Amino acid sequence: MDSRRLLRISATALAAAGLILSGCSGGSGAAAPERPGSAAARQAASPAPSPAALKKYYGQKLSWRDCGVPGFQCATLRAPLDYAEPDGREVRLAVSRVRATGPGERIGSLLVNPGGPGGSAVDYLQGYAGIGYPEPVRARYDMVAVDPRGVGRSEPVDCLTGPEMDAYTQVDQTPDDAAEVDALAASFRRFAAGCAQRSGEVLPHVSTVETARDMDVLRAVLGDAKLHYVGASYGTFLGATYAELFPGRVGRLVLDGAMDPSLSALDLNRDQTAGFETAFRAFAADCVTRPDCPLGTGSVAAAGEALEKFFRATDATPVPTGEGRELGESLATTGVIAAMYDEGAWPQLREALTRAIGGEGSALLALADSYYEREPDGSYANLMFANAAVNCLDLPPAYRDPAGARAAAPSFDKASPVFGTGLAWAALNCTYWPSEATGRPHRITADGAAPILVVGTTRDPATPYKWAESLAGQLSSGTLLTYEGDGHTAYGRGSDCVDTAVNTYLLEGTPPADGKRCS
Repeated sequence: MDSRRLLRISATALAAAGLILSGCSGGSGAAAPERPGSAAARQAASPAPSPAALKKYYGQKLSWRDCGVPGFQCATLRAPLDYAEPDGREVRLAVSRVRATGPGERIGSLLVNPGGPGGSAVDYLQGYAGIGYPEPVRARYDMVAVDPRGVGRSEPVDCLTGPEMDAYTQVDQTPDDAAEVDALAASFRRFAAGCAQRSGEVLPHVSTVETARDMDVLRAVLGDAKLHYVGASYGTFLGATYAELFPGRVGRLVLDGAMDPSLSALDLNRDQTAGFETAFRAFAADCVTRPDCPLGTGSVAAAGEALEKFFRATDATPVPTGEGRELGESLATTGVIAAMYDEGAWPQLREALTRAIGGEGSALLALADSYYEREPDGSYANLMFANAAVNCLDLPPAYRDPAGARAAAPSFDKASPVFGTGLAWAALNCTYWPSEATGRPHRITADGAAPILVVGTTRDPATPYKWAESLAGQLSSGTLLTYEGDGHTAYGRGSDCVDTAVNTYLLEGTPPADGKRCS
């Protein structure tokens, strides 16, 4: 991710493992054996449509048009809503591209996805990747993006109105009594019911497996024999799923800020909670050396205690913002976590915390709003709606009921004294989802795929480094590139070592030596 677009792109990345209010990602540290419910097993066990049944999709022609964004073209890709019934209802997916600039022979199309689930790949392409990726890469590839089904411009999932979403984001996620537990559970039920009411037809068909199949249709329609791809954060799970389903069609795949597909929802959330604690401690270690640190100039532990004290204070007495909304504990926590994605946001967080602790919460509220993609007019993008919809299909819920969250909370607190309780309860969301999960945690090996490059950052807050180690180890052709640093993802974030290794792989097809480390 690129710090020049910090707030919007960080918001997209933050949703990658679907944690704060989506709470449907999961995972544990140990790799689980492949199960009958894995993507590959479902592919083999379910009545897969024949190539003839999908011919009208694989053989379609895209009608490119001007996007209104200089240099970019747009088109609409058709895909079956349900791949098991390819003659049924269709979905229409938004596609954008910018042609290879040359010089040099064109390699093909390079599909990009910024994560989420719920992040608009088209926005990412037009706002950053299509103009900000290294010039040698853009010279040799047509840069392409498709908004996944249910996301952005591709039949977006809708769940709540702006005022309803405002109320949802302010619900107390550290319940102190039975009434507050009931209120939190009720908010998750209202969210799920809103999704079912507004998007019931598409809701059961926005899984990562289905999106990966859409990507293969797009590959064929673009005329590429192999899929070349850069996926960040959740985009790594999407890319790995594609490799699992279509190993023989894997070209050059970069999976940056990797997720571990072998983990359950509970353990993924708990691992990610530990990742945010690691990121906060890095922020705190820097903060306490500065005279303007709002958390004091003592130890990292003391800074954590100061932040916990501030959160408790906002739980009891929300901070005014001058904007018609108050900054309670939930929004304050979201604002802090939003700034953990890029160390370039640390000065902004110091200022926001200073003002909030002093009784004026608008700056910290702005960070929270960036996470939720709330617009100045009070409307919301569909990021959080799609995030929950995809996550809740991809894995069974972390808990069966609020008692599960209560039982898990101590282990979350151990993972993060600062964020643990809130993130434990946030994982209750998928418990009330109206569509049953179709995915299960499983290892992805993608036997027969060409070399796949997995990139991990040692102090990544959202996708802990051990996930990259695990995914690279699962993939039969996986190669691990390590960035020793802070922030979420590594490519294009300032490390010449990382960028050179990734660029060489994309341009020449040669991955770095497995285990290469950059700083």
